[in-house]
Amino acid sequence: MPLHSLRSWLSIERNQTGHGEKWISALGALLGILAVYQLTHWCFPHGFRGNAGGAILLASMGASAVLVFAVPHGALSQPWPVLAGHLFSAFIGVTCQMLAPDHAWTGAVAVGLAVGAMHYLRCIHPPGGATALAAVIGGSDVHALGYQYLLTPVAINVAAILLAAVAFNACFAWRRYPVHLHRRQPRAAAVVPLQRRVDLTQEDFHAAIGQLNSFVDITDENLTELLELAKQHAERDTLHPAAITPGRYYSNGRLGRAWSVRRIAVTPALDGPSSDRLVYAVVAGDGIGSIGHASAAELRQWARFEVAPDDGGRWSKARED
Repeated sequence: MPLHSLRSWLSIERNQTGHGEKWISALGALLGILAVYQLTHWCFPHGFRGNAGGAILLASMGASAVLVFAVPHGALSQPWPVLAGHLFSAFIGVTCQMLAPDHAWTGAVAVGLAVGAMHYLRCIHPPGGATALAAVIGGSDVHALGYQYLLTPVAINVAAILLAAVAFNACFAWRRYPVHLHRRQPRAAAVVPLQRRVDLTQEDFHAAIGQLNSFVDITDENLTELLELAKQHAERDTLHPAAITPGRYYSNGRLGRAWSVRRIAVTPALDGPSSDRLVYAVVAGDGIGSIGHASAAELRQWARFEVAPDDGGRWSKARED
């Protein structure tokens, strides 16, 4: 399926957030940038060093606003990455400009060093790269600031965006910022777990994340909490459906690339060795677009539970009749 392959190559993920959440994020970003401008302009009504043309509002604050208001629980959005990511990157950018001014490669070196520093200092914040680059290509007004660029405008801008994020997200119980406040909320009572041969632990997740050798924009705590909720949800279901009904969808319940959803056709297979064989089409996951046939017993053994497509384009477990 060409469209599915294109979506996979471009990594276009489905967004399950509701319309209200999307508009709340947009409103937060609007108010956040207004707060940055107003606070900076109030502190320096005539610009920096009396130069009204000096930089007041960093363009990288727009990118930070996307993170702290649209992804307030993300690892890249937390206060330390926002604060340290901008300030250390600004320091690196100013230093590179001072040591190698007016070179085509100065901006590239500044961004590269900023990314490396953010990795080692555990403060990866993508807009920090833009802050480092702005120190190099910002023009004479920015160059004249020197290391004052770290305070004005960077530190003032960062303080404003963080204060706005804390105040705005506090208005919504599900959007606490920083994420530590969200973790302190009372959690739903856990269901009694079934007996499992193997149970994943916090240590297993830490080891798995280390094996990825790639930065994941979700905190360990949020990831393990998400897994536990998923396990509790899974424990409410039987291992296999009682029957396979033509016209319905079934999932094998696997994770990652092994996951697959099949739709059972209404008409039986015409070329099967027996009349009880059913045609199925793979509509999601591994083998999408392929067609096969199997007996009802084989499909029951393969299937974990019945599913149904939801409005967001994802699949959810079908409710029992």
